[in-house]
Amino acid sequence: MSRFWKIVLLVVAVLVVAFIGMRMLGGGKPKGEAGKPAAAAGRGGGEERNAGPVPVTVVEAARQDVPVYASALGTVAAMNTVTVSPQVGGQLISLNFKEGQEVKKGDLLAQIDPRTLQASYDEAAAAKRQNQAQLATARSNFQRSNSPEYRQYVAKTDLDTQRNQVAQYESAVAANEASMRAAQVQLQYTRVTAPISGIAGIRAVDAGNVVSAGTALVTLTQIHPIHVVFNLPERQLPDVRQAQQAGPVTIAALDRNDSHVLTDGGRLDVVDNQISSDSGTFRARAVFDNADNLLWPGQFVNVRMQLRTIAGGVVIPTQAVMRGPDGEYVYIVKPDNTVAMQTVKSGVEVGDSNVQITEGLKGGERVVSEGQFRLKPGSKVTALKPGETPAPPTDAELKAAAQQQGGGGRRSGGPR
Repeated sequence: MSRFWKIVLLVVAVLVVAFIGMRMLGGGKPKGEAGKPAAAAGRGGGEERNAGPVPVTVVEAARQDVPVYASALGTVAAMNTVTVSPQVGGQLISLNFKEGQEVKKGDLLAQIDPRTLQASYDEAAAAKRQNQAQLATARSNFQRSNSPEYRQYVAKTDLDTQRNQVAQYESAVAANEASMRAAQVQLQYTRVTAPISGIAGIRAVDAGNVVSAGTALVTLTQIHPIHVVFNLPERQLPDVRQAQQAGPVTIAALDRNDSHVLTDGGRLDVVDNQISSDSGTFRARAVFDNADNLLWPGQFVNVRMQLRTIAGGVVIPTQAVMRGPDGEYVYIVKPDNTVAMQTVKSGVEVGDSNVQITEGLKGGERVVSEGQFRLKPGSKVTALKPGETPAPPTDAELKAAAQQQGGGGRRSGGPR
């Protein structure tokens, strides 16, 4: 590169550096424009000072009895579950139930072919009659030989033999009777009956098959009454134990969405004797009469157990409680329709939309439940009832607002 071009590039670089320095030192805005944000801020502050009352929804803190509940997810379990199986083998002649049918204890469920076992019983009965006849003969011989007129002609050895023969046949008859009873029991097992009252499930085998002892035929589940098993955190164990000591603990079963109560006639049946070290929970079981069959084994339900009742609790809507760096607080509406911030402490939930306040609030005090995000301590408010909307501005209010905006514009502009 020639010396001439080097000088040209050096001059251009110096000019660029000088231009950038002037821009940085002189600023990017004219002096007249720099005053605009301050004027705008002045107008904004004037508008805030001239703003009217803030419309908010206001409710009174109510005093009412507040029930304290413990809630958990529970599983419905049958009171008893029995798998019905025959105790003897043979051909399954008939099934005497309908699947899904409610059966009573002792009802006939199935019939096994009884002919083989009937023959065993008849054989034992015939052997008994045979031994009874021989026993009768042996007794007659012994009684005749042991009579006074014949005893002197009979050897003592023969008398002992006859006596022992009688005892032998007596034992044979007793053995036959035992065989008959055993055969009769086996014969009764050919009639398979329901061991409990419950609902019959789907059958596991069809009639006509040859089954052996222990083959499952059907499962019966007892649902009147029925159990609900659930887990609670260990911190609630003292409250549950205290409620048990006070009397029967009532329990309601709700659907999974808590939209409606399935049944509220339950009661706490038992609390397990240990706490799980893995989950920090303990098991409990409730019992329901279930007369309407609203609970079914294996069903998931939400369990709501009433532990106690707080008399005269202070209740407000849940959305009225705000949370800040110093904890929970609400806005209280004073008689002059200004608001003040009040620190509170919430307790138990009341229904789906209310909460009980344990500290910081009295019954009858008015609190803001909607619109509190636009407030600060000392703000003027227009109190509205729940569901009420603010009235539209009148012509006089609109005119006064327009005059305030016009006057504010002239003041912010200043003399020219």
